[in-house]
This record gives sequence, C-alpha cells and structure tokens, in this order.
Amino acid sequence: MRFAAFRAPWYKGYLAGGSLVMAGDNAEHAITYWVMWQTFHSPLLAGFAVISHWLPHLFFSVFFGSLADRFDCRRIIQVAIGIFAGVSVTWGVLFATGALQAWHAVLLLVAHGFASALWHPADGVLVYDIVGPEAVGSGVRLMATGLSLGQLLGPAAGAALLFTVGPAIGMFVNLLFYVPFAVYLLVMPIDGHRRRRELAPRVRLRDVVGVLRDLPRYPTILVVILLQGAVAFFIGTAVMPLLPEFGALLGQDTSGLGYGMLIVAMSTGAVVGGVTLEAVGRIPASARLAIASTLVFAISIGVFAFSRTFVVSLVALFVAGVSTLASSSISQTLVQLDAPPDRRGRFIGAYGMTSMGLRIGSGVLIGGIGLLVGAPLAVGIDAGLLALVAAALLMVVLTRRRDRRRMVEVVIPEEQT
Repeated sequence: MRFAAFRAPWYKGYLAGGSLVMAGDNAEHAITYWVMWQTFHSPLLAGFAVISHWLPHLFFSVFFGSLADRFDCRRIIQVAIGIFAGVSVTWGVLFATGALQAWHAVLLLVAHGFASALWHPADGVLVYDIVGPEAVGSGVRLMATGLSLGQLLGPAAGAALLFTVGPAIGMFVNLLFYVPFAVYLLVMPIDGHRRRRELAPRVRLRDVVGVLRDLPRYPTILVVILLQGAVAFFIGTAVMPLLPEFGALLGQDTSGLGYGMLIVAMSTGAVVGGVTLEAVGRIPASARLAIASTLVFAISIGVFAFSRTFVVSLVALFVAGVSTLASSSISQTLVQLDAPPDRRGRFIGAYGMTSMGLRIGSGVLIGGIGLLVGAPLAVGIDAGLLALVAAALLMVVLTRRRDRRRMVEVVIPEEQT
C-alpha cells in the first residue's frame, strides 16, 4: 500500500516533528562547527566533534533501548529534545558573551551526542506502536526520508542564520526547530507500549551483553546488524569531510555551486529515493534486498571515489543516497518485526550500536589509509571492503535459504508416505 503509514492517526504530525528536530540538529552543527573552527583552528577538536556524536551510540544504545522498553517513549524523547535545546541555549550564551573555551565545546558536544543516542531507540519503539506491524516498513522508510530531509535543509538553515543574524542569535532561533515536536508529544496519546502484552524486563546495565548473546537466535536481525555495522565502519560519514578534496579533483574548488551540489547530492538521493519507494507501493522487507541495496551503495561510492567527471560523481552520490536509504530502512524494518515485543527497544538499541556507533571507525580507517595512499583511493578501498562483506553476508543468507528449502522438500515426502 502506498504511503501506508500516513493512514495511521498521529503519524503525520510525528513525522513532521521528528524531521524538524533533525533539521535543528544539523543547523546547530553548521553554526557550531564554523564558530569552533574560527575560534580554535583545531583539527583535533573538529575530529572530536564527529566522534562525540557517535560514541554514545556505541556504548549506551542498548541501555537507552531498555529505557524505551520500560518507560513512556514520549517522555524519553522529550528529555532528549530538552537536552538538544539546553545545548543550543548554552552555545548561544557562550557565543554572545565571548566566553567560549575548548572545554565548554567538549562538554556540549558530548551532551549533544547523548541526546541523539537517547532519542533513537525510543523513536523506533514509538514508530512501531503508531503504525503497527502491517505498516512499519512504510513508517520506518518515511521517517528515514524525513530525517534525510532534515539533514538536507538543516545545514542550509544554519548557514542562513549564521550569516544573517549571527551565531549567538542563530542558536536561540534554532530552538524553534525543537518546540513543535515537544508540544506534539504532550498531546499525542500513544506512549510506545499499546501493542505490547508482555511486561518489559527491568532496566539493567548487563542488558548489553544479554542482547548480544541472544542475537544468534534471531538470524535475520544478526545479519542486518552486521550489515549496517559494516556500512558504518567502512564508509559511515567519512566521505562528507573529504568533499572539499574531491571537489578540487573535479575542478570545483572555485565554484561554490558545484561544491554545494556535491554536499547535498546524497541527502537529495535519500529523500527522492524514500518518496519514490513509497509511491511504488509495498516494498517487501528481506535481508536479501537490504544486502543488495548495500552492494549498490558500495559500488556507487567506489564509482564516486575514482570518478574525475563532475556529472558522474554527482550521479554516483545521488545513487548512493537512494541505496543507503533503502538498505537502512529495510534493515530497521526487519529489526522492528523480528525483535521480541518485550525487548524491541533493546534490539533497536543493538542495531543503533553498530549502525551509528561504529561510524567513529570510518573516519579513523579512511583517514589512516588516506595518509598512505590518498583520500580517493582510501574511499575506493573501503567501498571494496564493504562490497566484500555484503557479498559474504548475501552468500550466507542464500545458503541458509536453500538449506531451509531442502529441509521442507525432505519433510513433506516423508509425511506423505
């Protein structure tokens, strides 16, 4: 069914609110990263800004997922929004007073990363509860599309605020991105637990080990967690900081328009891909399709790495955006559907632990290889490694599927005799 999630009450407002929060998140990045560089000129702090955003996902996603299993997901998300807003206000005060120091930036970046990690498991549990299992694929896909739209428009809004009203006022204005969703969650009657019959286990720190130990019992979830972990580790968000170098190689170093097109190409592809997939209708969620989409993503990143033609590079990034949205949304849907109802948040947290937390490794890996062979070849090598991992997982899935068919063929004749 086309745009099936839109038929669920409260989903449209939830989607709009979540997209606004993501736009505010990225607008804040656009302003704070610029001010930090102008103030400190520190590559180390710039690198820490990226690591601090993803490190809390790596260490705390499963624990935050257990909170989503146990407590009202609306309130958890409101706490996360409150942290986002508090961080924005603090940035604004420090900018306005000229009191910003490096340790301030470190604390605020860490707090922002914790808010992001707290939000995502509760968001996944709440989306499932709003739309139900029949439309969860549509709900996840549209949410991923809305977040990509926020990633596309947020930096533009941040840049506009930065160069019109200045960084301090810009951070205060940025609060407007967060308020509508916080208010909407006050009136929305769905808490994330309507469809669950079992009482969630108590919140325990050792849940991380317990969920990871149980993953082999859920082979489909295990496959997509490994798949998205590989995407995060080998590619992650490491391509974006390298776009200036690729822009120079493509002859776009003096063209603001060309460089800007490279920046937004992947997010544009994700938005267009998400809307197109929804317009096509029901997309079956399967590990094979998630892996195939990842293979397309790896190939398109490889093409981009070695391309020296601007149009080809632009198309490759656009295709990468389409394929990564398909891969991640299908993977999230499979986790939502196959996770035990009383521990759905924990399994979503385990998914976030790899798909987001391992992004800290991509910058280190590509940066380390890039020092030896250059950035383009480093990105190409990582894309090739991702393709190999995806191909190996596809072989495992196909072999397992063939073995199940053989078992059925053997059992049925025996029963007939």
